[in-house]
Amino acid sequence: MILRPQAKNFKTIGYYIGKILIGIGFAELIPFLVAIFLGEFEPALDFAIGASITLIFGFIFQIVFFTDRSIEKIEGLTITAISWLFAMFLAAIPLYLSGHWASYLDACFDSMSGLATTGLALVNDLDHLSISHNIWRHLLMFIGGQGIVIVALSFFTKGLSGAFSMYVGEARDEKILPNIIHTARFIWITSLIYFILGSSVLTLVGYFNGLSFFSSIFHGVCLFMAAFDTGGFTPQSQSIIFYHSWVFEVVTIFIMILGAVNFNLHYCLWYGRRREIFKDAETKTFLVSLGVLGLIVGLGLFSAHVYSDNLSFLRKGFYQLISAHTGTGYATLYAKQFISEWGDVALMGMILAMSIGGATCSTTGAIKLLRINVLFKTLVNEIKKAILPERAVIVQKIHHIKEIILNDKLVKASLLVILLYVTLYAVGALAGMILGYPFLNSLFESTSAAANVGLSCGITDPSMPNALKIVYIIQMWVGRLEFVSIFAILGVIIASLKGK
Repeated sequence: MILRPQAKNFKTIGYYIGKILIGIGFAELIPFLVAIFLGEFEPALDFAIGASITLIFGFIFQIVFFTDRSIEKIEGLTITAISWLFAMFLAAIPLYLSGHWASYLDACFDSMSGLATTGLALVNDLDHLSISHNIWRHLLMFIGGQGIVIVALSFFTKGLSGAFSMYVGEARDEKILPNIIHTARFIWITSLIYFILGSSVLTLVGYFNGLSFFSSIFHGVCLFMAAFDTGGFTPQSQSIIFYHSWVFEVVTIFIMILGAVNFNLHYCLWYGRRREIFKDAETKTFLVSLGVLGLIVGLGLFSAHVYSDNLSFLRKGFYQLISAHTGTGYATLYAKQFISEWGDVALMGMILAMSIGGATCSTTGAIKLLRINVLFKTLVNEIKKAILPERAVIVQKIHHIKEIILNDKLVKASLLVILLYVTLYAVGALAGMILGYPFLNSLFESTSAAANVGLSCGITDPSMPNALKIVYIIQMWVGRLEFVSIFAILGVIIASLKGK
């Protein structure tokens, strides 16, 4: 029997959504202060309006739905999924008010793209967007990469018994520390320390590359936030091409990989357990998949006679592969070059790289390396069962922070998520084809949206159909949250309609 949700359940959901919205509202004050400092008074008004509306919603939710009861699992998951939608709509307000987005839907597309660390964009005339609006775009990625709920757990909650379900709802099911609040704070402390170090390095690179001191700071901060959180936004419309610097490319490759690493491994690195980085199943899977996919992309580019020398291959082919595999979306070539120059084989290699993504408990989206490792080990197990005597006992383990036995529960969970992602990629590709785009282009763009990558072959554009914009928004949302919290919303809706 399905139980209908009660008023107390909806109050709890509303109350904690209010907490998260207050966090988003305070975050909007950062670009507001930047705008005031730089004398960007019209953008400052945009953020004053946006922050005020967001904070008003947050405090109203807190007052109207006030409760002191603990969060149940289904409530925590629902809070996570709904808060992301609220955050998208409210974070889009200052973007839309800037006049650089043709419609509010386009602004919502970019705010979801930022929060989901995707990087696909519908902004017009990005090169003349105000500094404060650009800071907000990249700050959305920094918030979304760590997680909207992580913000609430880190800064607005002293203790919360149902916090783990909210944490899991943002596609993280691994605790770094026994206490989930401490885990959330560790993620933010780690990210802020990396932010200071990484932004400083990029600032120096930009300065010695010819940018003014202020511009180098601005670009360094923006590029780090998008690279570490595997997002892909840049302050300029040409992405990494704008800088014409191999040093920028090398530094951003390092930061992209850093962002795609499991936060558990960052913890091991900080506390002297450096061998874990090389022993971990995800690290090994990343190196193997990078080699295999690099071979596919390389053969594709070689057969298409695209790049005549090794340096061009590294700066174009290899850079794009790393960007795709880490789910970042930085590019050293123009979107339409994927279709006009690369050829089908290289494009399929890129699609596979985007579909896999980085590590679990990182800032990336997509299927994740651990699940690919589980799939491979399961295939090996089945082969062993076929060739060994029936009485043979096979115990397969994987090393992921610790030794984990490959049991049926883990295998089923991994295969289910892989199947759901493949379905999500296919649905988006089908939508693209229905709306008139070629198959491979549609699959590339759909995978990029659903896997939260941000590379584009030219489909994502302000002129594309609104229906496809909505499809990609849903893909970015579902792909970032990895289905569990989405199923929770569906469960609450079904229970509300059919429950007793």
